[in-house]
Amino acid sequence: MNTQPRIVDLLENDRFDGYLMVKSAAVKQDKNGRDYLTMTLGDISGEIDAKVWNFDLDTPKPGDVLSICGTYIEYNVRPQLKVNLLSPAEPDYDCMELLVPCAPLSPEVMLDYIWSVVTDFNNADLNNLVSTRLEECKDKLPYYPAAKNLHHAERSGLLHHMYDMLRTAEGICSVYTYLDRDLLNAGIILHDLCKIEEMDADEFGNVSGYTATGNLLGHLVKGVMELDRIGRETKVDPELLMVLEHMILAHHDRPEYGSPKPPMFPEAEVLHTLDMMDARLYEMKRALDSIKPGQFTDRMWSMDERRLYKRSEN
Repeated sequence: MNTQPRIVDLLENDRFDGYLMVKSAAVKQDKNGRDYLTMTLGDISGEIDAKVWNFDLDTPKPGDVLSICGTYIEYNVRPQLKVNLLSPAEPDYDCMELLVPCAPLSPEVMLDYIWSVVTDFNNADLNNLVSTRLEECKDKLPYYPAAKNLHHAERSGLLHHMYDMLRTAEGICSVYTYLDRDLLNAGIILHDLCKIEEMDADEFGNVSGYTATGNLLGHLVKGVMELDRIGRETKVDPELLMVLEHMILAHHDRPEYGSPKPPMFPEAEVLHTLDMMDARLYEMKRALDSIKPGQFTDRMWSMDERRLYKRSEN
């Protein structure tokens, strides 16, 4: 069982002994000219100001994780954490979930499943294309989010989105047996991979902004460019390369959402539908998890200004 405490528990426990993430930090001087470290620390439950006297570490940077031992006090009627001991830390995945939003499964579990799908490809060209792109993205893929604010804006969110779509595609292909399973799965794995180049994100999945590539090209266009590069280098069948490029280019469905062409064959349509369904269900679950049964959410921009209702569980 995870015993990592949360900031929200401080009011009850008066003492904190665990991990917190640095949101901001600076060295200041008190009225007697003595240096002290002031920080804003946070986890998924909130943030708190912290003060450290007689510290002997370099000033922490935003995004650093610290092991903190401290006590809760009130200063000028504001909550504050008086830090007694601190040191740099690398928490395990279970503790990480309480510091930043994380995918429900570890990146290792999701990557193992994704690679098992690729290994089962019957089409050698698709295996080569997808394997090459996964290898190229292997350093960042384990922690990258799928968005800055919307669906799967979490550590390992890109893998989470890909993993759930692949699992859903298994059921769809078992019903619609005329679908090309390898082509659909390849499109699922590749369709958002260039979000790694579209956004600047740290190892905790926090996005600081969009890159020049993201602003000028976007992940659809960049995704087609990268795929075309590999396909031409490895002499992939031209038609197969073209239809896979179309799937990436068309997965947003409409020009106003970034796709210059709508899906024009079944696997492309299923990719778009799975992408939209997975994104919307994620947004719905996140919003409904924040309210009580019988309540409505605020209007949601990502859901066409709908208000969602949380039904009572029977």
